[in-house]
Amino acid sequence: MERGELYRLLALGPETVNALGRVERELDLGRVEPQIAALCRRETAGEAYRELKEALGDDPDGMKMLCCQLECARRARDAYRGRGIPDSVFTDTMRCFQRFIGESRRMYGRLLFDRGWWTWRQVSLSLFRLGALEFELREAGTAAIHIPSEADLSGSSVDRSLEAARAFFGRFFGEIDRFTCHSWLLSPELVPLLRENSHILAFQRRFEIVGEDREDREFIRWLFEAPADTPPERLPERLPERTSLQRAVKKLLLSGGTVGSAYGTMSTDRMDNSGGNYDDT
Repeated sequence: MERGELYRLLALGPETVNALGRVERELDLGRVEPQIAALCRRETAGEAYRELKEALGDDPDGMKMLCCQLECARRARDAYRGRGIPDSVFTDTMRCFQRFIGESRRMYGRLLFDRGWWTWRQVSLSLFRLGALEFELREAGTAAIHIPSEADLSGSSVDRSLEAARAFFGRFFGEIDRFTCHSWLLSPELVPLLRENSHILAFQRRFEIVGEDREDREFIRWLFEAPADTPPERLPERLPERTSLQRAVKKLLLSGGTVGSAYGTMSTDRMDNSGGNYDDT
């Protein structure tokens, strides 16, 4: 697959494509080929990302990293086909790049790719988008659930995604008997802020909560599209109030509370009776 074809498939916008074109003319990919090759392999991808970041040097808008990771995505297309994984899964998974660029634009007001620390998972065939949710291979028999920012968390949507994941991993990588999830959406602090029939609470109930992290501030990024490290004294001016949940969490923060995150597990034999259809939050 040619790079231009990949960029069109992933729905990258003209500004991003033009920026990548400039990088491609200036960056010698051969110089970082060892890191790119290692980034494509699940066993070495995490360390390869750190080595690549160091090798690329100054990269204020992240376009050099994006160029390298999209080269890995281009190669991953062959790896998908070699395993017999449908092209639709490839496209759904790799469109994370377009989604992340859009999120960063809304947060910072400019073209920026700042998720290379995360997307090595997608290009190394460690993480896959299957319906509403993303699933990352962990130890044998376990997949971690990640929740994209635009995920439909209605009961039927989540049910379909979980079933798709169980079938996908069973066919291509080995049977899954347990899902895990570490997210602000599992935080018990949300319970009094949401209606009983909310999608978020329904999603929480699928899991056995086994741990909490009250210091985790990533909910600020995902709920408000503001940097997670926004200083507390600047929070009131940075946090929008477009939804009832935003308003409730903002009020909680201004009163000295927090949301944090929680860690949960779910065995696959609980899937069939843990979901259901719920009203909007």
